[in-house]
Amino acid sequence: MKQDYFSANNIKYIDYKDIEILKKFINPNGKIIGHKRTGVTAKNQRALTSAIKHARFLGLLPFVVK
Repeated sequence: MKQDYFSANNIKYIDYKDIEILKKFINPNGKIIGHKRTGVTAKNQRALTSAIKHARFLGLLPFVVK
């Protein structure tokens, strides 16, 4: 079983402006990787998903990679 990345690194708040961390949870096509594969808890996965979507809306992350 993988350990939650955010708990392991003592990250309390998943920030949409922290692009380098968010990129770790996006596959090469730009899709969000599920919590079963990444080992993130369900609560943090929901926060991660909303942070990624917020960053996409603001143009910080791509919706799809061509």
